[in-house]
Amino acid sequence: MTGIETSLTGGLGLLVLVVAGVAFLLYLVPIPLWIAAWASGAYVGLFTLIGMRLRRVPPTTVVTARISAVKAGLDISINDLEAHFLAGGNVVRVVNAMISADKANIPLPFKRAAAIDLAGRNVLEAVQMSVLPKVIQTPKIAAVAKDGIQLIAVCLVTVRTNIDRLVGGAGEETIIARVGEGMVSTIGSSASHKSVLESPDHISKHVLSKGLDAGTAYEILSIDVSDVTVGENIGAKLQIDQANADKQIAQAKAEERRAMAVALEQEMRARVVEAEAEVPRAMAEAFRQGNMGIMDYYRMKNVQADTVMREEIAGAGDDAAASPRK
Repeated sequence: MTGIETSLTGGLGLLVLVVAGVAFLLYLVPIPLWIAAWASGAYVGLFTLIGMRLRRVPPTTVVTARISAVKAGLDISINDLEAHFLAGGNVVRVVNAMISADKANIPLPFKRAAAIDLAGRNVLEAVQMSVLPKVIQTPKIAAVAKDGIQLIAVCLVTVRTNIDRLVGGAGEETIIARVGEGMVSTIGSSASHKSVLESPDHISKHVLSKGLDAGTAYEILSIDVSDVTVGENIGAKLQIDQANADKQIAQAKAEERRAMAVALEQEMRARVVEAEAEVPRAMAEAFRQGNMGIMDYYRMKNVQADTVMREEIAGAGDDAAASPRK
């Protein structure tokens, strides 16, 4: 019994090794994929498939892409596809883009398609936009005409991909910015907002004539104004703000003149007080030199007292006249 069990165990182990070896061989040499490529007319050698496995390139992805290209009448070598995959590109998307471009009679060689894909752009979407243009809607652009009325406009920009300038060309943001700049310039140069409302196509014609697609990855086919609304009267607001500013400046200058007048009055009063302070000194000096006698001094005092009394009487009379009678 022990010998029989040992033989069964050894046979089972050998069977497992054989199955594992066959599975590894089928993984290393994808026979079904090789047959499919040979039957499709896109022959790929067995050693090439083995080399892909060793280079960690999925043979299914590369060979399937080559089969699609051959069936579409495109001659793309397996080395180019493998090199593009190793460079980090999307092989299937590049091949599909080339097939779509070929059906649409758009010249798109493999090197250019690979360069567009490696640049981070969707080459298949770019080809589709060349066949079916894309409509880009600008945000609400506010501009002021010469009469001071604000206009708010929205444009629809129809663009088509320019395959030749897709690598290194500017994107949609640049198109929107340039169109917005042209809208502001056109509305701002209009003499009246009414002329813009009467013929909105003047905006699209003027903007389109500037060649805004230069240096971009797109070709502008048309610019259509979808909406124009009247905003605020910016000119009137600016005039009101200017008038308020002028008023504040005038008030500041008037306050400055008033302050200078008050300061001058205070200065004059100070001089009067200073002059009055010199009177006792002058009188004392006159007494010492004999130019003034005691009777002269008393007469001056009487005059001062009489003046004070008259001022008080005049003040009391004014208060009585101002008070209402009972």
